[in-house]
Amino acid sequence: MEVPLDTGDTAWMLIATALVLFMTPGLAFFYGGMVRSKNMLGMLMQNFFAMGLIGVLWAVIGFSLAFGDGGGYIGNFDFAFMADVMKFNGDGAMLNELPGLDFLTIPPILFFAFQMMFAIITPALIAGASADRLKFKAWVLLIGLWSVLVYSPLAHWVFSPEGWLFKRGALDFAGGTAIHINAGIAALVLVSIIGKRKGYPEKEMKPHNLPWTLIGTGVLWFGWFGFNAGSAAAANGQAAQALVNTSLAASAAMLGWLIVEKLKDGHATTLGGASGAVAGLVAITPCAGFVGGMSPIIIGFIAGIVCYLAIGIKRALKLDDSLDVIAVHLVGGIVGSLLLGFFADTSATGLGFDGVFF
Repeated sequence: MEVPLDTGDTAWMLIATALVLFMTPGLAFFYGGMVRSKNMLGMLMQNFFAMGLIGVLWAVIGFSLAFGDGGGYIGNFDFAFMADVMKFNGDGAMLNELPGLDFLTIPPILFFAFQMMFAIITPALIAGASADRLKFKAWVLLIGLWSVLVYSPLAHWVFSPEGWLFKRGALDFAGGTAIHINAGIAALVLVSIIGKRKGYPEKEMKPHNLPWTLIGTGVLWFGWFGFNAGSAAAANGQAAQALVNTSLAASAAMLGWLIVEKLKDGHATTLGGASGAVAGLVAITPCAGFVGGMSPIIIGFIAGIVCYLAIGIKRALKLDDSLDVIAVHLVGGIVGSLLLGFFADTSATGLGFDGVFF
């Protein structure tokens, strides 16, 4: 069908797409400041390289597996090698061939690009768990296979109108399940397989450059406005609500993390502030377009507390999750996805369902 093109929506989504890509270098600095100095360049490269490899894989096969009409569990090869992603009829009118996405008011190629940025940053999240001990060639093989065999099918479940979770009415505005829980589980499996760093936990392995971590946090916070508000796929009230929810949740989560850290350890830390903010951003991701009022503050505050306490998981399981990907992304994604069932409010954006409290 012809695309009912809206220039305002298109302009906003161009910006949002760029913001989400900017998050990957931000993640590189966030992680890079937390590793030992000798491993910083390796960490930066692992994150940055995802922008190259995953971008190409997304164009070749990933997008088609995620958004092709192959059934409820995985797409097909209709859009492989970008076939028919951008198409015009004989009159020069832009056509949208994406199944179930005929409501889009932006060029289909822009939707492809926005989702590509999600596909890029998701495997990059895993790098924090295996920091200091994974060879580059192993990393290349891991994220290449994982992106095609794991991320694309899960993105189909959640983001494609043909996906089985989407059809069941599951709410996940910007990727609490397909992105954060998915990457967190991958991190859990990965560190279980590759084992601990040499000298861990007897040898203390402190972050070498927390200013870089704070810069990375700021870039992530900034880029997350595109991540969440861009998931409205339009310049509308839902995007505005998602943007406000994103910032409030990060603020509240930072406070929650630091309060518990102070009570438990006797002092609040710079790293705790950065980690708490990211935990809030993770938790609000599935909720951003479905909640309003004080809900994002409550969700963020709870996430900050729970994610801080979840650091104990790796100690209990004797796992070496170097930069706490499991506690922040896996647990944060679960917390946000579950709390959405309580705080979803159709009066906030007019979409979704009412949760328990509404």
